[in-house]
Amino acid sequence: MTVGFRDVTLRDGLQLAGGSLPTERRIALVRELFELGVEHVEAGSMARPDLVPSMADTLDVIAGLPEEHRERVWVWTATPRHVERAAAAGVRRFQYCFSASDSHNEANIGRTTEASIAAMPDAIAAARAVGGSVQLCVATSFTCPFEGEVGIGRFSSILEDPRTEGASDVVVCDTLGQAHPAEVERRVALARATRPELGIVYHGHDTWGLGVANAAAAVAGGADVIDGALGGLGGCPFAPGASGNTATEDLVFAFRPAWATPESFGALVRLGEEITGTLGEPNRSRARDGARSRARAFPWVLEG
Repeated sequence: MTVGFRDVTLRDGLQLAGGSLPTERRIALVRELFELGVEHVEAGSMARPDLVPSMADTLDVIAGLPEEHRERVWVWTATPRHVERAAAAGVRRFQYCFSASDSHNEANIGRTTEASIAAMPDAIAAARAVGGSVQLCVATSFTCPFEGEVGIGRFSSILEDPRTEGASDVVVCDTLGQAHPAEVERRVALARATRPELGIVYHGHDTWGLGVANAAAAVAGGADVIDGALGGLGGCPFAPGASGNTATEDLVFAFRPAWATPESFGALVRLGEEITGTLGEPNRSRARDGARSRARAFPWVLEG
């Protein structure tokens, strides 16, 4: 099965980073990722800058992108007002995010899950007014840092809620990286069966070392797109225990999309090294470690 890739370095990847990237570098990174072959990029968030300072220049990044890139760039939102403000700045692809668990939604967004769902029709209307599309993004689809396991019935009830109709995709999020492959495949397959009209995106973290395995399980369950971040950057500031996203490099090496060659993979590895180095963050990509090994006979190993 062919699967698409979305790089989330500029949103989820930067949320907990100690360093920062200038606006111009963020704009250039979007271009570089598209040139390599990555189909989609998450460019930032409408979260309050006093709570998530690394997202303060999101709309400046959008303003610096050409129109053809904006069609493939997604921005995190949590309220209809977020969508309206982002739309006015030229955003056309919106992730409308809330958590399956009330405790995390209160910590992350400041309201109950029910309040977020109740506001979703207004968010969809605001996006449609500018010809945009909205993803139904369900954080803590598997576990919550405050409540533990999220029952599959809770996840299913969100998928079945009529107030989510009009979304273009559902994003199934393993926010804490605590899911295992069998459960990932089960819940992604449930999303596919419950909402066959929607695309399915899987957003995973590698906290327990199962990032790539879980992504493969998601694809087996029917996911169309998988999320990753360069160097395994990322984590949620409102989710104790969450670590970085599954590395984009690891996912590309594992799934070998048509655009992935030893040369383009090498460029991706170097890009991840540059970004993590600039931020002063460790590079957690296992594929990067392999690419820097001494197994020179293997064509995916970098020569320099």
